[in-house]
Amino acid sequence: MAKTSDKSSIWAFGGLTPLRLIKNAWRSAGEDDIWGRSAQLSYYFLLAVFPALLCVVSVLGMMAGPGSALRESLMQYLGHALPGDAASLVSRTLDEAIKNSGAGKLSFGVLAALWAASNGMSAISDTLNIAYHVREKRSWLKRHLVDVGLTIALSVLIVAALAVMLFGAKIAGLLAAHIGMGKVFTWVWAVGQWVIILVCLLGAFALTYYLAPDLENTEWHWITPGAVVGFTVWILSTAALRFYLSFFNNYSKTYGSLGAVIILMLWFYLTGASILIGGEFNSEIKHAEVEAEKIQRALDKSERLLRAA
Repeated sequence: MAKTSDKSSIWAFGGLTPLRLIKNAWRSAGEDDIWGRSAQLSYYFLLAVFPALLCVVSVLGMMAGPGSALRESLMQYLGHALPGDAASLVSRTLDEAIKNSGAGKLSFGVLAALWAASNGMSAISDTLNIAYHVREKRSWLKRHLVDVGLTIALSVLIVAALAVMLFGAKIAGLLAAHIGMGKVFTWVWAVGQWVIILVCLLGAFALTYYLAPDLENTEWHWITPGAVVGFTVWILSTAALRFYLSFFNNYSKTYGSLGAVIILMLWFYLTGASILIGGEFNSEIKHAEVEAEKIQRALDKSERLLRAA
């Protein structure tokens, strides 16, 4: 049973102990079939990633051509996130797309990436609605506007994090020269840029949990327990996948050229599962808060009746 607690902070967990919260979220994850729904999300992510790359390289043009410093930096950071074979697959696709980039493909890339990503966001919304035990009451138009708007907002946060990674050193150098702090500012920026990146990524999780489900009377929290859990699960699962593949990467021997695609799909699956697991934690906190409020109202009513008697 949830205990009554201070509801001013979502970090009160609705009165649940951390262990009870983990148990409830794990049970709900199985009941809501987030493992099957994560596979659904991996399909949408696959549809979105290559049109999105086509859009990016069309914008960058020759700046991100093979061998350029920006191109190498982009693939270096992408390689930190993706498993090796999956990163190689994306890199090859990126090279092929650059050779044929143009204005027409830029328009196609934007529309295709937005369509596929918004469909994936719609699937996330459906699963989070199930996690919160709510029915979708928004109109078709409002629902899709939210999905598209959320997709654009998340893209901005992710691109901002990527821009800080790619151009952080240059920005630090320019600012240091301008304000005259030299190496001190450069060192501070070296630490601060990772804080900015972390806030952007946690904000992307939090924004998803805030807007995707059809909830009433929700409060905005820049960093939520679900966002922290989802981000942590994503980092750990990605690291575990990379560690596993470093010793047991026999997908290419078994599946040939499809091995890289399978690894990429597996990483997308883990990404989708991380998002949904974080949502389950937030939903359990919400349920505990509602239950605690009911108990408190019942206690208040009993106290009033006793005083009246």
